[in-house]
Amino acid sequence: MTDQASIPVTYHHTPQKGRFYVIEPDLRGGGKGHGLEIANENKLCAPGWIVMMPPNGNPDQYPEKPHLVQIKKNSGRMPRDLEGLAGIWIVSEQAKQVFESVDPEGFAFTACDFTLSDGSPGPQYYLCGILRTLDALNEEESRLKIEIGDYVNGKYYNRSGGASLVFKEDVVGAAHVFYTPFDLTVFCDRRLRDAVKAAELTGARLTDVANC
Repeated sequence: MTDQASIPVTYHHTPQKGRFYVIEPDLRGGGKGHGLEIANENKLCAPGWIVMMPPNGNPDQYPEKPHLVQIKKNSGRMPRDLEGLAGIWIVSEQAKQVFESVDPEGFAFTACDFTLSDGSPGPQYYLCGILRTLDALNEEESRLKIEIGDYVNGKYYNRSGGASLVFKEDVVGAAHVFYTPFDLTVFCDRRLRDAVKAAELTGARLTDVANC
């Protein structure tokens, strides 16, 4: 059974409002989803795995090209610039260009074939993976639940109920996008956030970590 410990926090500095953000596909609003599947997903899983992993930068990671399909006519809208599917980001050509322009070493992309529900080819989309993991959270100055136990790296950052995060600037350095070792949240800095906003990328939800 997992031991869970919630660590109380006392702030010593002002939270980094406007400095770092959670970036994720926006699942709010209801209505039709994107209606996408990866037709050849089973063939893209690594040996011994039953789930498909995001791109890791290795050009030989997948034995064949991923094939996105729109599963049924009118079952979903066209995908936005950023979508999520089984834990993997799916991004448009425009989103890829924005991400690469800001942090080319932070992302990996794999081009997909894309077939619309009527059998015609769709626009170019990519699977997208985040390559950088930084142990950058200042736990003492952040407000969140830190659960200790049988997790991959021994603990888990739980933001349920609300959190306020402070990152160590010297650890983040020049990085513009990253994971931490203790959850699957993707974080970005103000520069990437501003680039996403300036390009008017659709489907991207950005939440200030000072109140997330």
